[in-house]
Amino acid sequence: MHKKHLCTAFAGMAVPFGLSLLLAVPASAQRLDPQAKLVAQRNDIERQLQKVAIVDRKVMVKMRDGKLMAADVYRPKNATGKVPIIFVRTPYNFNFWDVRIGAPRDMSKELEAVKRGYAFVEMNERGHFYSQGNYDILGPPLTDGSDEIKWMSSQPWSNGKVGTTGCSSTAEWQLAVVAQNDPGLATFNVQGFGAGVGKVGPYYEQGNWYRGGAVQMLFIDWLYGEQNQVRPTLPSNTSQADLIRTSKMFDFAPQMPPVDWDKAFWHLPEKDIIKSVGGPPGIFDTAMPVPTGGNMIVRAPNDPAWKKGGLWNESMKVSKPGLWFMSWFDVSVSPNLAAYNEVRRTAPKAIADQQYAVIAPVLHCAYTRATENTVIGDLDMGDARLDYNKLMYGWFDHFLKGEDNGILEKQAKVTYYVMGENQWKTSSSWPPAGATTEDFYLSSKGKANTLYGDGALTTAADTVDHPDQFIYDPANPVPTFGGGGCCQGNAVKFGSYDQRGHETRNDILVYDTEPFKKGTEVSGPITVTLYVSSDAKDTDFTFKVMDVYPDGKAYNLTENIQRMRYRNGYDKPLAWMSPGQVYKVTFQPIDTSNYFKSGHKLRVAISSSNFPRFDRNLNTGGNNYDETKGVIAHNAVHHDSEHPSKITITVVPRDGAH
Repeated sequence: MHKKHLCTAFAGMAVPFGLSLLLAVPASAQRLDPQAKLVAQRNDIERQLQKVAIVDRKVMVKMRDGKLMAADVYRPKNATGKVPIIFVRTPYNFNFWDVRIGAPRDMSKELEAVKRGYAFVEMNERGHFYSQGNYDILGPPLTDGSDEIKWMSSQPWSNGKVGTTGCSSTAEWQLAVVAQNDPGLATFNVQGFGAGVGKVGPYYEQGNWYRGGAVQMLFIDWLYGEQNQVRPTLPSNTSQADLIRTSKMFDFAPQMPPVDWDKAFWHLPEKDIIKSVGGPPGIFDTAMPVPTGGNMIVRAPNDPAWKKGGLWNESMKVSKPGLWFMSWFDVSVSPNLAAYNEVRRTAPKAIADQQYAVIAPVLHCAYTRATENTVIGDLDMGDARLDYNKLMYGWFDHFLKGEDNGILEKQAKVTYYVMGENQWKTSSSWPPAGATTEDFYLSSKGKANTLYGDGALTTAADTVDHPDQFIYDPANPVPTFGGGGCCQGNAVKFGSYDQRGHETRNDILVYDTEPFKKGTEVSGPITVTLYVSSDAKDTDFTFKVMDVYPDGKAYNLTENIQRMRYRNGYDKPLAWMSPGQVYKVTFQPIDTSNYFKSGHKLRVAISSSNFPRFDRNLNTGGNNYDETKGVIAHNAVHHDSEHPSKITITVVPRDGAH
């Protein structure tokens, strides 16, 4: 959802400039400076588009409350009949003119769609750029989506079928709108859509706002640039011609003052972080005239306001064919997979059988950035390329044009990438068919602190409890290093990195299995259950799972957090801790796929912070978001037959693994 990912917001259609395009540029232009080359390329694509497309820009589409949403429409000039529509709606800037270089924006995706016989409609969400109204995160009100689909599917040139696509915020609104079951919406393609999922199964993330009850801080800096309640607007009666002229002078993209988020995330109270860097008031910390009411930072995970916005939840039934793209190092792959499985479980059988998933080993919305030598962080993923463009257009050709192209027969229900082995695999389900679970129990003599401690993962629980103790100081949290995420500027490096440098901290407990004697595929959910104690009223516990190589390098695969006040459930009374009491806490399942080669070990590291990926628990039992001071917590993990702390992995059996 971050601006740097806008180029991949329509990931399946990212098309590099080919050799034929370069040959089309005069030799003199090829000697120009890079900026001039870019301008020449952009102008050439625009000329091609104008030749093949009927271009209708800055069309203002009226919603049921009278507000106007801005759309650009591109459709084939020489269509022999009515055409289907690919619909992209986004809070990001799609102005057709790049005012900074004085040339058209890159119109490659629009050009390809038109050449393939589609109308391409892109529209800004309410409250952004030329679209009117107040912005609320993830595209509410839902009526906007229904009104937009009804408008475009009823155009005289439309065949009445609309397919949605996009990544991140260009995808996150889709599921809730799909659930409105509008006749014109024929199918959907969601990519990196975790922040569109409210509540599903055990996950009360409310659009990635929370993880285990802890705030995912990515939205703080993201909203800094997006909650633009004070912005330039034009009168409703501005003519289309004047809107187009204005677009070549102003694109209304805010140029926010730069912020050092590596420092800004430390500010307390948390609710004032945007204010502290000079950001505007808006839905993060201010009551606003929007469906959810704004003031997001004060809401609990089960606050009814979450259901008043654009989030999809499991009560909203999906009855449309879906193509789902996810990735292992995204913000929220497990709620994404839970949503996919929920639709397969609850949709009418014919629709349930038309849900297909792809899970890639990349960062947020980076599907088409995979190369022959894909590296995520510092970890070599091999050749992780996949022809998303071919898959998506094959999908749309079938469901929007009615082509009998065999796409459903050729494609597996689940296509997933096994890290470590660096191969694509397929399955009829997630977790993969035939998968089983295995438990490894935390074990030590009470000195599991750091990677040099005596922590181990064993196949049976200890007979005597030797609790591992550590101090969690909110003023000195364990820093985020790698993992799945998005949108946190200079504060976090996401991906997979050797964790050994961090694991010398005394507030990290480290537990390893023995080296695997044969290759083992771990694909599916990982669940951690801990028995813990603390002298604080409330605190957090975290875990990180790693693949430890024979040379000692420990590459992170996935991680999770749990705020103890929510350990009994997010719709239950808050559960405080008392000194001397031991409490069981089971983390929400978190998914991955990794092949542990023979000689490798599985490691789990336990601590109480992962900052600034997640906000710091100040340990007071207070609201957390409005507090300026924390207290130090003395935390412990217990492990014996009475307190069987463990990690449960999902293993896919293989014959002859080595």
